[in-house]
Amino acid sequence: MMIIGCDFHPSWQQIAWLDSETGETGEQKLVHAEGQAQQFYQALIAPALIGMEATGNSQWFIEMVQELGHEIWIGDAAQIRASYVRKQKTDKRDAGHILKLLVEGRFPRLWMPDAEQRDLRQLVLHRHKLVEIRSRVKNELQQLSLNKGMQKKRALWSQAGQQMLRELPLKPWASCRREDLLGLLAMLDQQIGKLDQAVQRAAEQHPQARLLMTQPGVGPNTALAFVLTIGGGEPVSTGQAGGQLSGADPARGKFGGTAEAGCDHQARQPVGAFVAGGSGANRGALRPQNEEAVCASLPSEAERSGEGGSGTQVSGTTLLDAAHTNTVSGDRSHREQPGGAPGRRELDRNLDWALSHPARAGCSHRRIMVDV
Repeated sequence: MMIIGCDFHPSWQQIAWLDSETGETGEQKLVHAEGQAQQFYQALIAPALIGMEATGNSQWFIEMVQELGHEIWIGDAAQIRASYVRKQKTDKRDAGHILKLLVEGRFPRLWMPDAEQRDLRQLVLHRHKLVEIRSRVKNELQQLSLNKGMQKKRALWSQAGQQMLRELPLKPWASCRREDLLGLLAMLDQQIGKLDQAVQRAAEQHPQARLLMTQPGVGPNTALAFVLTIGGGEPVSTGQAGGQLSGADPARGKFGGTAEAGCDHQARQPVGAFVAGGSGANRGALRPQNEEAVCASLPSEAERSGEGGSGTQVSGTTLLDAAHTNTVSGDRSHREQPGGAPGRRELDRNLDWALSHPARAGCSHRRIMVDV
């Protein structure tokens, strides 16, 4: 079975592949305009497993490999990047890293809508765009009426309001503009009406959309758009990757042995949580035993007087983050800054220095934290 990591670009793609039966590996650049991608995937023995980051302008490629009998997985680009330790980033390394995640069963797979759901999304999107155009046309007509001293608001779109709008005395080009806008409005109303009926039929055929429409204020447009966006709710875990790669083949079993390290992306439990920063609960599981000693180094006088904020705030965010630089993200812009304290970057630098240098004579961590 061929396992391929694909770094996709609109005009070309960089791939890294592995043959799980022979152990052969390789990498290659495929230019789309020259048909190299189609020739390469047509030559593969189906089914092959292809992994790539979620990106735009790739629908043609996904449909092509699926028609050829291959399976393609779309991964969370942020989680894939967070699981990459090295800061140096190239296309070849990105493709190789995606391949590595697939082989190790750590690929953060995303749920993908099927062809029917994608087509229904086009229905909802097309209607939404036409409604936006109709709103702009109505705003233009409202502006014409207001400039003539006629303020009707919503009543302008009634039959009486439309008649008054047509009878307004306007200059020749202003009158031409009014007639064109009214013609556009009538055409848009007709087109949107047809789309409304199509959305109504699609929502009635979908059980989850029907259930949502039982709630007050939820119509077919909102219900169908919500269902098509959220999906069917079936969890997609990277453990399935290990299950498909494992089996009678011992090479595939080796690749699928680490599938349990994966997680359910739909449950919002990222694979690279500890690398990217993770949640507070995840970080707490990895805190070393010297946490109590670090927290104890905070002087009680500073906590009572308000220097550096409350003890809970400092020990729960910035201080512990500085103590665990290997498991959290370096970006602390989302954390609160204690009142009256120095700048966030200066505070982080002082904390990092205090926690990485042993105490010297006459200079303890307690004293350093008081200065901070």
